Amino acid sequence: MKKTLYILLIMIAFLFTLTIKVNADALDTIDITTDKANVHPDENVTLNIKFGKELGSYTFDIAYDNNLFEYVNAEGGTANDNGTRVRVYYFDSSGGTNPRNDMSITFKAKSDIITSNPTNFSITGEGFANADASVQYDDILVPIVKDLVVEPVFVDYSIGFNYDGNIMENEEKDIKISISSTLGKNYDHARLIAETITPDGGNVKLLATDSANLEHDIIQSGWGDASGYKIGGKDVNQVLNTRGIFSKAGKYDITLKLIDRDSSDAVIAEKSFVINVETKDVANGENNSNNENGTNNESNTITGNTTNKDNNIIDENNINTIKNNKEETLEKLPKTGMNIYFILITAIILLSCVYIYLKRK
Repeated sequence: MKKTLYILLIMIAFLFTLTIKVNADALDTIDITTDKANVHPDENVTLNIKFGKELGSYTFDIAYDNNLFEYVNAEGGTANDNGTRVRVYYFDSSGGTNPRNDMSITFKAKSDIITSNPTNFSITGEGFANADASVQYDDILVPIVKDLVVEPVFVDYSIGFNYDGNIMENEEKDIKISISSTLGKNYDHARLIAETITPDGGNVKLLATDSANLEHDIIQSGWGDASGYKIGGKDVNQVLNTRGIFSKAGKYDITLKLIDRDSSDAVIAEKSFVINVETKDVANGENNSNNENGTNNESNTITGNTTNKDNNIIDENNINTIKNNKEETLEKLPKTGMNIYFILITAIILLSCVYIYLKRK
């Protein structure tokens, strides 16, 4: 009889325990937010937790990435930071006169971050009770995750198009295309492409050779692997050596674009350049040549002479050619007028005629 009564009491106690567990309330209205979704180096971010009920006791564990953050402070309880997790616990020692319905915790992003870093805060909790501890609430065993991004203030990419001197039609020109940024956002699959507006009948090529010694025309096919290449970080300075060929003189508009293959070719950076292509200064005619009739052509011309406008250099060979042609022309001029010998002979003849005439008379 006593044994049966003992078993019955154990069963009643067990059922009472189950009843308490089943009837425990849940904090189903808990709300967790951050005051910013993107955090920059040396900036603070505050995590706010609203319970939806007034609590006289609670314990929250907030896990964080200590490569990106350092703990600053908490409001709404006593905090203990172990380097990767902060535990905040609260108990209303007044007996229920000071319950709370929220708490907050603040972190600071570290100063040496130079890349974009998706991360999160992971929150769990236990020991939840109302103001007078008459109601217990379920523990939060499955972490509540709050996502955010820690990234520096990136500097836009700059595109350069540089060459020396002037560009002449149908002459290959060395051109350097540069992409730079003091702190560029990271992309895994970026690509360089180009668009052009040319004069009527003109075309342009921008040729570059890759590491496999294959030549690519950036105008036609872009630069780099079709899937793109990596770019980003501190002090980015990529320089691409190209050879430009412009088929005719005139104005060319070239727009260079850096695109992100992972975002449907979204434009990361772009810049347009206006290039004025010049024609060679060539005078028509030939120098001291014979025409089809075999007569000497006396026209003097300068052929193939191009002036460098930057250095003001003129071909000395052409100057010598001009001088020689002028001297040769002077030597071939016909002789005109009477010389002194003709005058003396004439005077002697006249004097002789006068003498003979006088002697005979």
